[in-house]
Amino acid sequence: MRRLLLYPVSLIYGMVMAIRNSLYDYKLLKSTDFEIPVISIGNITVGGTGKTPHTEYLIRLLKSQFRVATLSRGYKRKTKGYLEVHTTSDVTEAGDEPLQMKKKFPSVKVSVCENRVTGVQNLLKDEMPPDVILLDDAFQHRKITPGLNILLIDYNKPLKDDALLPAGRLREKPGQLRRANIIIITKCPNEIAPITRRIMAKDVSLFPYQELFFTTMVYGQLCPVFPEAPKMDLFTDTRQMGILLVTGIAAPEYIIQHVNKLSGEVETSIFPDHHPYSESDINMIIRDFYRLKNPRKIIVTTEKDLVRLTRFDLFTHELKSSMYYLPVQVKFLDREGKLFDKKILEYVGENKSNRELFSRKIKRQG
Repeated sequence: MRRLLLYPVSLIYGMVMAIRNSLYDYKLLKSTDFEIPVISIGNITVGGTGKTPHTEYLIRLLKSQFRVATLSRGYKRKTKGYLEVHTTSDVTEAGDEPLQMKKKFPSVKVSVCENRVTGVQNLLKDEMPPDVILLDDAFQHRKITPGLNILLIDYNKPLKDDALLPAGRLREKPGQLRRANIIIITKCPNEIAPITRRIMAKDVSLFPYQELFFTTMVYGQLCPVFPEAPKMDLFTDTRQMGILLVTGIAAPEYIIQHVNKLSGEVETSIFPDHHPYSESDINMIIRDFYRLKNPRKIIVTTEKDLVRLTRFDLFTHELKSSMYYLPVQVKFLDREGKLFDKKILEYVGENKSNRELFSRKIKRQG
C-alpha cells in the first residue's frame, strides 16, 4: 500500500534522474576524467550492498604495489569541503566509514569531499600523488568519469523486484547498469547453483564489455574493542555467553543472523544507518547489557559502529573488558577472485606505466 501511494512521486523522481543522465550522456553537463586511474565503487540502490568491505578488498589488493588514496563524501560529517582524514580525526569531522578505513589502513591516504572532482584535484596536488584513487559510493556522482566503474547489487534484493525512490530502494532505473564495467552480486550464500548464476546474469542484462562476479561476506573472530577485553580464539565457546549486539548499519539482518549462531542468548540494540550515538544511547546500551540473564556476557558491534561508539568515555572497566567487534571481509566465489584481481592490477598497472612513459618522453623533449 505504501509503495502504491508513493508511486506518483517515484515517477517524478525517475523523470528527473532520466533527464539528468541524458544531459551527461549527451555531454550537455560536464564530466571530468583524469589521467590517473580512478575506480568507483557504488550501487544503484540505497545502502547495504557492502561498499566498505569491497573498498577495503581493493585497498588490500593494491597497497603493496601502488600508492592508494580513497575519496568519499563523508556521509553525515559536520564539516564541509575537502578534508584529509587522520587516525586521530573525530567521526563528526570525517564520517564513520572514512575514519574506519583510515584506522584500519594508516598508510593509505583517506580524504572526504562532497565534490569528487575537487577532491581528486586536491589529492593530485600532493608531493607524492597517489597512483590510484578509489571513489566510495560514486556511481551517481557523474561530475567525474571513473576509468573503472564497479557496481554492487545485493543478492537477496533483486533489482527486478524493486522500484525507484521513494516507493522502493532504486536510485536510478536498472538500465543505468550499462555505465558499469564490473558488476558484483554481493552477500551471496557460500555456494550458488549454475542455473541461479545464469538467471542473475540474465536479470542484469550484461553487455559484452561487462564482467559479472559473485561475492560473499566472511565474518572473522571477535576482536577486543579495548585492551581490557581478553582476546578470543577458535577455542573460545561463545555459546556459553549472553550477547548484546549493538549496530547502526544499513542491512543489519546479516550480522544478526551470524551472531545468533554464536550464542543461544542474543539481544539486539538496533539503530539507523550512520546513527550518531548520544550519551543517552550509550546509557541505554549499558542498561540492555546488564539485563542479559547470563552472568558471562559480552557486547558485540561492527567496525563501522566502533568509531561512533568509542567517542564517549562512559564505559566502565567491566564494560571495556566485555566489548568486541566483528570484522568482515569479502570473498569471491568459485576462485573468481584471481580473475578480478588480475583485471584490477592490469588496469592500474597499465595506466601507471603509460603515465611514466609519457612523463619520461616529456622530460626528454624538454
